[in-house]
Amino acid sequence: MNRLQHETSPYLLQHAHNPVDWYAWKPEAFGRAKAEDKPILVSIGYSTCHWCHVMERESFEDGQVAAFMNEHFINIKVDREERPDVDQIYMEACQAISGSGGWPLNCFLTPDGRPFFAGTYYPPRPAHNRPSWPQLLQYISEAFQTRREEVEDQANQLTEAIRKSDAIFLKKDGLQVPAAEIFTPALAASMYKALMQQADTSHGGFGGAPKFPAAMSLRYLLDYHYLTGAEEALAHVELSLKKMILGGIYDQLGGGFARYSTTRDWLVPHFEKMLYDNALLVGLMADACRLKPDPLYKEAIEETLAFIGREMTSPEGGFYSALDADSEGVEGKFYVWTKQEIDEILGEDAPLFNAYYGVSEEGNWEGVNILHRGFRLRSTRSGELSEAEAGGLSEAETRLFNARAKRIRPGLDDKVLLGWNALMATACCKAYAALGRPAYLQMAGRNIQFLIEKFAAGEGSAMYHTYKEGKGQYDAFLEDYALLIEALIELFSINQDTSLLQQAGKYADHLIAGFLDPDSKLFYFTGAQQEDIILRRKDLYDSATPSGNSTMAHNLHRLGILLGRDDFTRLSVDMLRQVKGSVERYPSSFARWARALLYRVYPMQEVAVVGQNAEGQAKALNAAFVPNMVLMAAAAADEAYPLLAGKGTGGDTNIYVCREYACQRPVKTVEEALEQMREQ
Repeated sequence: MNRLQHETSPYLLQHAHNPVDWYAWKPEAFGRAKAEDKPILVSIGYSTCHWCHVMERESFEDGQVAAFMNEHFINIKVDREERPDVDQIYMEACQAISGSGGWPLNCFLTPDGRPFFAGTYYPPRPAHNRPSWPQLLQYISEAFQTRREEVEDQANQLTEAIRKSDAIFLKKDGLQVPAAEIFTPALAASMYKALMQQADTSHGGFGGAPKFPAAMSLRYLLDYHYLTGAEEALAHVELSLKKMILGGIYDQLGGGFARYSTTRDWLVPHFEKMLYDNALLVGLMADACRLKPDPLYKEAIEETLAFIGREMTSPEGGFYSALDADSEGVEGKFYVWTKQEIDEILGEDAPLFNAYYGVSEEGNWEGVNILHRGFRLRSTRSGELSEAEAGGLSEAETRLFNARAKRIRPGLDDKVLLGWNALMATACCKAYAALGRPAYLQMAGRNIQFLIEKFAAGEGSAMYHTYKEGKGQYDAFLEDYALLIEALIELFSINQDTSLLQQAGKYADHLIAGFLDPDSKLFYFTGAQQEDIILRRKDLYDSATPSGNSTMAHNLHRLGILLGRDDFTRLSVDMLRQVKGSVERYPSSFARWARALLYRVYPMQEVAVVGQNAEGQAKALNAAFVPNMVLMAAAAADEAYPLLAGKGTGGDTNIYVCREYACQRPVKTVEEALEQMREQ
């Protein structure tokens, strides 16, 4: 076994038996590279990456290939989920060289870490106009030894290009633009139209195959509908959610969504299940359910959170990262069925099940069946069935689920990541607000308590990024803190525990002290103390997960109001000034940024509930969908918080709807308060 045996990352442990002399991303690897003046190969992937597994089997397990790698390179394996900062830098290099990226990402560096060549998967033999992995290794090694000056020039150019890449999306004089010129209804409409131009109005979602859920873009449409009344926006959200829930991308027996669909109609998924996708989709479904209750959304929320609780939750209350697409080395094997298998298990109940889930003798994917309900938009499993049929179908599902449980399971990536966990805690809060199930609030509270306790890195507000086997490691990144702050605010909005707000404020101050670039008013992805990467970058894209910067723009806006922190409010506005032009042009790539801009165009509804029944009224307000609402509730006025200051003494319950702390006349009922908000 190589030295990866001492790591905790499931992805690194998968490579611990390779004959390659792998290092983790540790100082000793760079020390050796400098001492021996050898190029570094950094190979980056993650545990549920199908092509990472393929390249390992084909090349990294080959003794002859490994011997060449060991002789000519210092070889480093990186789990992109453990070290997203490393992945960001070298993925940028790959995209600069080839125009595209992906995983496995194989990047060649000078001994001091500057990239000079990068690519993705390489086959063991030349194919499809692509050299073999051994050919590439030979070429890179010879170039490093015989054309070193060219290698150094290429490394310098690539590093400088990466350094400047963030600035492409920033407006140089953005900080001087008056807010009134930026935050206009025309801006909100422009972003809406740009998103709808990409909308697939037949199957939902955006674009063709491969098709990702794009939960953040759909959430913008949901908010835009609420704030403007645009019916087309809501219709597309509903179409998209229903098509996904009824399609093969959704696990019809076990709940939960796969990462993306390889087909435009959501039938054939890439079968891996990621924690963050399910968090974003549960949150979106819960918000859609608050706006317009639908039994199909309720069913999918309940089943997905049951899956998370059953298969993705540690005994301590942390959420695991992912389930692999493969089992027994075959993609999707755990999830698919032949008609014969179903007929044998279900007997006389098989015809109803097969008709309902589109099962056929020939199958719908490579001779097998992916269960789906996508042939029509049915409301729920019982929507068009008699009571007896619905009961029989439910029993058949249970029997097949139990039979499936006996199969060899997909691999589990059981590391616990701070940011992804916080994203799921936020989703649980939203699910509680929508459905009122105490178990979801308990899930969120338990997880947040676990994160604060187990991820704490010594004194102060410093946190770790990842946790496994009782140990946290790697300094937390911007997205970790940002998503944790968001979860704390979300939990506060439900239980009104002001200690959560204070904690959120402390983490925000920690980010401002150690992550903020004072010139651009944007945050670096890494803290000032981190020294094992060649440069600090700013994370701007809302891609598979929300950008830490866009999340902080939201957080600072809400915390500024709740804590009375004008410095937070000003910083949030400055962040939006810088990126406004890019977000307007590319809202699908900056979808959470787009929502942050939307809440400046249509300002926050500041709601204070004060009196004996404040808790009950706050729960009712949270059950409604008001995307631009911040809420504080207490039995009596509290001068420590501007929203609660000077508002009653704890008698009859009053609800105040305010803008910049200027309040309308207080009302007694939630319905009246919601009406006031609609009228503003």
